[in-house]
Parts: sequence; structure tokens; C-alpha cells
Amino acid sequence: MKHARVEIHYCTGCRWLLRAAWMAQELLTTFEDEIGGLTLCPGSGGVFEVIVEGERIWSRKEQGRFPEITELKQLVRDRIAPERPLGHADRKGAG
Repeated sequence: MKHARVEIHYCTGCRWLLRAAWMAQELLTTFEDEIGGLTLCPGSGGVFEVIVEGERIWSRKEQGRFPEITELKQLVRDRIAPERPLGHADRKGAG
């Protein structure tokens, strides 16, 4: 999928902007040809969610934790470029 849209919703009260920005940077670097836009969306109530093309692929409240970056890259890859290898982050059991 070319020019996929990604959103990272994060809680401002929890001070998760730096975590969201770092994950955004990692995704934009890894998927520079596939991501057409990445939006950081401030929120409240402990929210930390990642949405790709309108589909929520990660919710801190549902999973009970933040994603590992390799795990997040795999989830994003599976939706926007399933044929794309991720190198060392693509090993079975990574994440």
C-alpha cells in the first residue's frame, strides 16, 4: 500500500509525547516509501493507540502495555507492505 496514513494517539497528561514522537520517527524511517502521512494526535485519559488506514492496530488499554518497537513495526508492515522484510526485526519470536 503506497502512502498509508498512520495516527498515534497519546495522552498529554501522561506526558507520552516523547514516546509517541520516537515511535513515529521509527515508523517513518522504516516505512519511508510506504507511509504518506503520520499524525500525532494529543488526547487524554491514558490513551495510547496506533491507527493505520482507519484500523486500530494497538491500544495500550486493551493490551495493557506499550508495544515494543519491533512488534509495532511488524503490525504496521503487515497492513501496509506485507511482502516487505524487516531484517533482524522480522525474526520469529521478535518483540
